[in-house]
Amino acid sequence: MSDNDSEANRFSARAARYARVGANVGGVAARMAGARLFGMEGRDASNAEALAKALGGLKGPIMKVAQLVATIPDVVPPEYAAELQKLQSQAPPMGAAFVKRRMMAELGAGWRERFGEFDLRPAAAASLGQVHRATTLEGAPLACKLQYPDMESAVEADLSQLDVLFSLHRRMGAVIDTSEIVQEIGARVREELDYRREAQHAALYRIMLGQTPEVRVPAVEDALSTKRLLSMHWLEGTPILSHKQDGQAVRDRISTAMFKAWWRPFSHHGVIHGDPHLGNYTVFSDGGEAQGINLLDYGCIRIFPPSFVGGVVDLYRGLQTGDDARVVHAYETWGFKGLSKELVDTLNIWARFIYGPLLEDRVRRIAEGVSPAEYGRKQAFQVHQALKARGPVKVPREFVFMDRAAIGLGGVFLHLDAELNFHRLFEAEIEGFSVEQVARRQGEALLQVGLQGKG
Repeated sequence: MSDNDSEANRFSARAARYARVGANVGGVAARMAGARLFGMEGRDASNAEALAKALGGLKGPIMKVAQLVATIPDVVPPEYAAELQKLQSQAPPMGAAFVKRRMMAELGAGWRERFGEFDLRPAAAASLGQVHRATTLEGAPLACKLQYPDMESAVEADLSQLDVLFSLHRRMGAVIDTSEIVQEIGARVREELDYRREAQHAALYRIMLGQTPEVRVPAVEDALSTKRLLSMHWLEGTPILSHKQDGQAVRDRISTAMFKAWWRPFSHHGVIHGDPHLGNYTVFSDGGEAQGINLLDYGCIRIFPPSFVGGVVDLYRGLQTGDDARVVHAYETWGFKGLSKELVDTLNIWARFIYGPLLEDRVRRIAEGVSPAEYGRKQAFQVHQALKARGPVKVPREFVFMDRAAIGLGGVFLHLDAELNFHRLFEAEIEGFSVEQVARRQGEALLQVGLQGKG
């Protein structure tokens, strides 16, 4: 096939995707707009279900985008978020013959000879690819993530329709300027297409968590990986939710490992794992008892400027000591503009919710009387109401995955009903903190794995 034919095929695939996504999303948008026109606000449960059904029928990357949107406070109304969070990737698995062709395309005609074993049946499916169990020639177990074909075309088509959802919400009187959010989502989802970058992320986490035995990070088999194939060592473990009935000490141990897996890379290197999906973690055991977590997926990683991490610590210390000037400085560091006292008070509603468990020096649950699905919804609504009178507020793009990951982490603690002293755990992670130290550690680690710094 010539390059022109190949390009034409890619264009055709993208055009078809545009048509399907546009028709489904556009149909629901028209229905919602009509309801709005007739004074029904366009925000009832039936419209939310229609949107979820329209997106769910498309499969592939739009599922990841929709679920991601659902976890960002106030981007879509609560009833829409609730429906979108129910979506699961339903992409049909690639059959054995197709898998062979894809593997040949990635590793060449003799690909099978490079593995000891390779199961052509998928062990797991995701929005962008599927995972196969295999072994190295030496017998080490592997998880081989193989990307579905035409994903770049599918992602671009899906992202092009994302602004339809955002613009619709804006017309409904949204108080959050979503322009930065659209850019951030696009950048991260495009990064997830590059499995070589994900391999670098995994190597980065092996450095950052190398002295944290409660968290295991798989090694990558570089010789068996490409831009669309990622081969990592298989880490045996059990689903997190299978431990909900374990004793309190076990659940607290798993939760402490989750806390360190998230906060240690951020506080020391300015890096977060931005995908809180429970399927990205399993629990490893020793002697039959859970000891810690396996961190399995490294597609959605966010590297922050060290100054952003400084803002997180400044806001924490400012709230802790009642230092309003330090609180304002933190928001300014992050890029918030036009900070009036009223706006700062409104932002502090959300800040006190996120930081609340970290500020109290006692053993406690992350929240009382809420389900994981409801976590953060009340506070987001309060912020929404308070911002209505002031018009759209532009949220710095770094917040998209910071807030999303923090909510996801809190959800895990709620699922496990963890009782921890979050204050002491956090203080241990920021002991001796300085922006300069984060910049040095980040620069050294990124250089070691071949990634470009953000600071």
